[in-house]
Amino acid sequence: MARQDRAIRTRRICLEAAAEVFDECGYEGASIAAILERAGLTRGALYFHFSSKEELARGVLAEAVTAEGVMPQPLKLQEWVDTALLLAYRLPREPVLSASIRLSADPRARGLLGTRWPDWIALGRDMIAEAKARGEVMPHVDPLVASRVTVASWTGVQLVSGSQADAPALVDDIVALFALLLPGIAVPAILTRLEVSAERPARLLAQAGPAAPAD
Repeated sequence: MARQDRAIRTRRICLEAAAEVFDECGYEGASIAAILERAGLTRGALYFHFSSKEELARGVLAEAVTAEGVMPQPLKLQEWVDTALLLAYRLPREPVLSASIRLSADPRARGLLGTRWPDWIALGRDMIAEAKARGEVMPHVDPLVASRVTVASWTGVQLVSGSQADAPALVDDIVALFALLLPGIAVPAILTRLEVSAERPARLLAQAGPAAPAD
C-alpha cells in the first residue's frame, strides 16, 4: 500500500512539474530535462509513469475538465455558474489547470493533442438543458449555442486577462462576464436568485472540504 501511495505521489509530482514548464514555456519550448529539474526526480522515475513529453501533455489535458467544488444546488443554472467560477478561482492556483489552457491555445500543441473544449461545451450544454427543462432558462436559448459561446468567452477572457499585468483577478473578470451573459439566458425570476460573486468559489471549496474528489 505504501508503494502504491508513493507511486501516486510521484505521478502527481511529474504532472505538476510538467504543467509548470508547459505553462511557462509552451509545449514546443518545454523539455524533459526542464521537467525533471522542476520535479526533482530521476529520468527513470518519470518514464515509469510517462513515456514522453507528449504523454505528459496528454496527462495534463486529461485533468482539464473538472467540477471539483460544485455541489448540488436548488437551481441547476447556479451549478453551471459555479462550475465556471470555480475554474476561474482554481486556475491561477493550480498549474495543471493553467497549463491545460496554455496547451489548448497553442496551435502546435492543439494540432498534436487536441483540446478539452468539446468536453467543456458538452458539460455546459447538459447543465443548461437540464436548467431549461426545469424552467430556469428562457425558451429561445439553445443550450449548445449558449454553452459554446460561454466556453469561448471564458477562454478569451482568461487569455486576455493573463496577458495584462494590471488586469483584475480572473474570477473577477468571469463574474463580470456572467453579469453580461446571464440576462440573455436566465428567466428573470431566476436571475435574481443566482449568486454570481468572486467570493463564492472559495466558500464552495471550503464547504466541500479537502476530501472532495476531483473529476
